[in-house]
Amino acid sequence: MRYFGPAPLIEDNSVKSASTTLVNLEGGYHFNRSLSLVVTVFNLFDRRDNDITYFYESQLPGESAPVADIHFHPVEPRTVRAAVTMKF
Repeated sequence: MRYFGPAPLIEDNSVKSASTTLVNLEGGYHFNRSLSLVVTVFNLFDRRDNDITYFYESQLPGESAPVADIHFHPVEPRTVRAAVTMKF
């Protein structure tokens, strides 16, 4: 589990990011000394949170002046990854 609480995005603390909670799950099995399997589920509960949040000015084409706003990178949706390892 990873939890990030609200954090200030600018020095005067007037703009804050929202909190983010993510849960990942991993399990594996060793079949013998040389063969193993690991399955990982990222974002187990498929939360719609932001991985990182910024506050800065940006200007889109057609806008007459920059606009100060919150920009963010969303967390990845639920993802399953499996890995098989063989030692020889």
